[in-house]
Amino acid sequence: MNEVIVERPSAHVAVIRMNRPEARNALNQAVRSGLAEHFTALSQDREVRCIVLTGGDTVFAAGADIRDMADRGAVEIMLRNTHTLWQTIAACPKPVIAAVSGLAWGGGCELAMHADIIVAGRSASFCQPEVKVGIMPGAGGTQRLNRAVGKFKAMKMVLTGLPVSADEASAMGLVSEVVADAEVHTRALELAQLIASRPPLAVAQIKEVLIAGEDASLETGLMLERKAFQLLFASRDQKEGMHAFLEKRDPQFTGE
Repeated sequence: MNEVIVERPSAHVAVIRMNRPEARNALNQAVRSGLAEHFTALSQDREVRCIVLTGGDTVFAAGADIRDMADRGAVEIMLRNTHTLWQTIAACPKPVIAAVSGLAWGGGCELAMHADIIVAGRSASFCQPEVKVGIMPGAGGTQRLNRAVGKFKAMKMVLTGLPVSADEASAMGLVSEVVADAEVHTRALELAQLIASRPPLAVAQIKEVLIAGEDASLETGLMLERKAFQLLFASRDQKEGMHAFLEKRDPQFTGE
């Protein structure tokens, strides 16, 4: 059974689905490697304009595979170089939407935070429980979480290991939208298709500048934004978009 599956539900949209239901999509090396492989391939596929990352209907990913870690040594864990697999997701130039149903715990919460938009079902929950088994988050659970929700909310989550509901996560700024459980996948696809209909070069520049500016000074971030804004006037899509607006017709963007 393939532990990570790629689907193409519509033009320009790809879905990456974790498929390890017997282990609640626990992130073993095979799943991490599969995710890295598919994100690398889709990042280079010009036909793909937006990616949806999802798990099952009742669990997104319940964390790392503890059975695969319990008796490992520090050097063995280090030599796995797992961070290089995560980096392929973080470096993806296409917008990524996480469609989260059920548990997004531990590595699952960290994985969701690699996305650009998170759509959560009403019964979804987010948790960094690593402290309960004698370790700490190791794939962004202290750094991305802190940047997303601030020190005080992040400290509570990582020090107690307690979960937060989808509504709590939304109030904290950890998710983009909360929808009915049955609508998670549909809503994620709707957003993906909408983003895929936008001009690809502009979308790519928006994502790159927004992320690059997160840890830059305001002055530097504004400079990056200004240069990217100016660059887009060299694209055919800019001409198409503005002339379509003036001519009161739908634009046809080609990514050129």
